[in-house]
Amino acid sequence: MNYPKNVGGTDRIIRGVLGIWLVVVALAALLAGQRTKAAIAGLAGIGLLQNAWTQFCGCNALFGIDTTQ
Repeated sequence: MNYPKNVGGTDRIIRGVLGIWLVVVALAALLAGQRTKAAIAGLAGIGLLQNAWTQFCGCNALFGIDTTQ
């Protein structure tokens, strides 16, 4: 399914960097035995990376936000 792009520019870069950081936090938490923290950080990180990759965010669409300019 093709969604209209609504994530771009600095917003996309920030989501990508935060997504990578959260995945690293998730891995560190998993190694420390903190499974709940690892799961939450991992899901959030993967979500942000998905937004950066596809350039679409459902929340942005819901609120009419477009950062692609």
